[in-house]
Amino acid sequence: MKKAIKVEVQATYLEEQSDATRSQFAHAYTINITNHSDTGAQLLSRHWEIQDETGHIDTVVGEGVVGQQPHISAGESFEYSSAAVIHTPTGTMKGNYIMLGDDGERFHVEIPEFILSEPYTLQ
Repeated sequence: MKKAIKVEVQATYLEEQSDATRSQFAHAYTINITNHSDTGAQLLSRHWEIQDETGHIDTVVGEGVVGQQPHISAGESFEYSSAAVIHTPTGTMKGNYIMLGDDGERFHVEIPEFILSEPYTLQ
């Protein structure tokens, strides 16, 4: 079943919530989780690794996402948005979800690594 759950991520730099003089760079991200299997599954928990340019890693572990433990039926999707603050202009995030299939099987779904970066302009 784990291969049948697809995770897509879109990240955006939040300039108005960032402050380079204080080494705070804010990023929003929207995640879409699509269940391509023939049975439903519930998202129980998440595990994130957020790494900045220096190699520092913050680990975030918790139940559900944005206060929910959504059940995603076969053929359905669940989308949510959240944010992260890092201490360098660029970094990465990756992780996994622990899910519970309707058949009672617990499994991990990888969240592909994505880049957190403020936009740069070439002149």
